[in-house]
Amino acid sequence: MTNKVTFVTGNKGKLREVKAIFEESISFEFIQNDIDLDEIQGSPEEVIIDKIKRAAKEVNGPVICEDVSLCFNGLNGMPGPYIKWFLKKLGVNGLVKILSPFEDKTCYALCIFAFCKGPNSEPILFKGRTNGTIVEPRGENGFGWDPIFLPENCEKTFGEMELKKKNTISHRKRALMEFKKFTKENPNFLN
Repeated sequence: MTNKVTFVTGNKGKLREVKAIFEESISFEFIQNDIDLDEIQGSPEEVIIDKIKRAAKEVNGPVICEDVSLCFNGLNGMPGPYIKWFLKKLGVNGLVKILSPFEDKTCYALCIFAFCKGPNSEPILFKGRTNGTIVEPRGENGFGWDPIFLPENCEKTFGEMELKKKNTISHRKRALMEFKKFTKENPNFLN
């Protein structure tokens, strides 16, 4: 029987990206559970640690959670871990408009995956970062703020890229590669 790790997300796009990045043979299977977890206010690390601990209690088994921050350098790192709520209220055009008074349109996307073996285990964090610039919306691929994020040294936004290309440079890919490295170095991590 295959070991299962629950990925707590309601976003099927994230699940698709995770499975694509882990497409090589692994000793466990990702399953999705859309648990609505409130998010505390705090640093990206504080947010994900609180989230994964509550998810582990809810699932009562091995679980991963992800938290993504989009940090505008012109705004000293904001909206950061609150990007989900900014995007929900303002949309991608509103996010671009926030930066209009600022010369600095650079930013970085930070993804933190957390793994927790169960309710009584300590979480382990895996981070990935991609630098970029906020631009006018371009492209229909991806989800969320992908159309306005132009990765450093690229000509296409995440919204213009094919998933395969995005998965070679994304913040999510970088964090997941750290998690993947951990699973290979610790083959009994679920035991």
